[in-house]
Amino acid sequence: MKHSTDTPPGPRLDARCLLDALAGLECAGALYLLDEDGSVSYWSSAAERLTGHEAGFATGKPIARLLPGYSRPAADEARGMGEDEIRVERADGSTLLARRRFQPLRDQDGTPLGRLEVLAAIETVGTPLAEADVEILHGLITREPAMKQVFRIVRNVAETEATVLVRGESGAGKELIARAVHAESHRAKGPFLAVNCAALSPSLLESELFGHVRGAFTGAMRDHAGLFQRADSGTLFLDEVAELPLELQAKLLRVLQERSFVPVGGDRTLSVDVRIVAATHRSLREAVREGRFREDLMYRLRVVPIFLPPLRERRRDVGLLLWHFIGRHNARGLRRIVRIDPDAMRRLLDHAWPGNVRELQNVVEYAFAVGRGDVLALDDLPPEFREEPAAPRAETEHVPDEAERIRAALRRSGGRIDQAARLLNISRATLWRKRKKWGV
Repeated sequence: MKHSTDTPPGPRLDARCLLDALAGLECAGALYLLDEDGSVSYWSSAAERLTGHEAGFATGKPIARLLPGYSRPAADEARGMGEDEIRVERADGSTLLARRRFQPLRDQDGTPLGRLEVLAAIETVGTPLAEADVEILHGLITREPAMKQVFRIVRNVAETEATVLVRGESGAGKELIARAVHAESHRAKGPFLAVNCAALSPSLLESELFGHVRGAFTGAMRDHAGLFQRADSGTLFLDEVAELPLELQAKLLRVLQERSFVPVGGDRTLSVDVRIVAATHRSLREAVREGRFREDLMYRLRVVPIFLPPLRERRRDVGLLLWHFIGRHNARGLRRIVRIDPDAMRRLLDHAWPGNVRELQNVVEYAFAVGRGDVLALDDLPPEFREEPAAPRAETEHVPDEAERIRAALRRSGGRIDQAARLLNISRATLWRKRKKWGV
């Protein structure tokens, strides 16, 4: 018998529209719908935020492949609605401990059709880059106020043509700051070139910066365009500018003042439009006092100084950067770390990080190379992390003379003022005053 069709059909309800409405009402977690095979049929915006996977990417994929660590609810068809806890890995490599509520879906005959699930975060192992207090700038990430201030300066100065001097320790990210200034500026489509002023001899550095003409010296078989010429309309990054030889400083000053230079062996002046971002781990003022750096060039270079704090002064960033680098390696699939052993984390957080962010990156690479399993253990860290901290020296071992104590601290810290001041238990300013007093 045919059903009557006298009653006109009502308005069609779109299933996705209903799910969107339901997900909006379900404000306590991330809602998604799975078919009987465990593949994603619907992925809410809250699920995007929680996991880092966009709906277009997630839809149609098996949930177990999308979220490593996911497990199917035990005997859910028999229990009906239920709740449990699972640990899953998000898109950024961090691991999430979540409370899961689930409801099996069946047709009128009781045949299973899939599940409706909602995840709510309980605890995060590793720090997701989407957290509200995390700021990202062209490869740099932080949650520290001091670094966020650096980011603000970078964005503001990038709108101008001012020359920038970045001051920071080795491995702290000076070149990344320079690249961020370039990327945020109107020169972003132009070239970004870099040179380490301490890595080349004076003659090679002059040729590399300013170029040379054919026959300028033995072996100059053809004209060579230097970095200034090749960086025209872009940015040139001068790393370790404090090591620039005095004979080249006058030539660099002329480029900054007149926007022109003469190649080595040439007789024709070339004009360029290049922005200079310089960097140093040393004080240019101290180099000026020692007669190793021109004072007029110093003022030309440090129109806008940016001081990059070392990692030991960014303690809240250690865990953030650690999981950031772990996430990169997790994505390669050779090993997936979802948890860090408490002893290992304690050593990582207590470490002074003399090599700064670069050292942290290398430590993660070491851990992935030598370790196995999903837990980063103490044995996965380089040998220096497994050594017990040295006991403090007895008072009788201290050098009695203040000047000698300062010299000893500077030797132990490798000349790093901040670390030497901590060893002496005095402020940086006090150390500078005492060095001046004793001529150290």
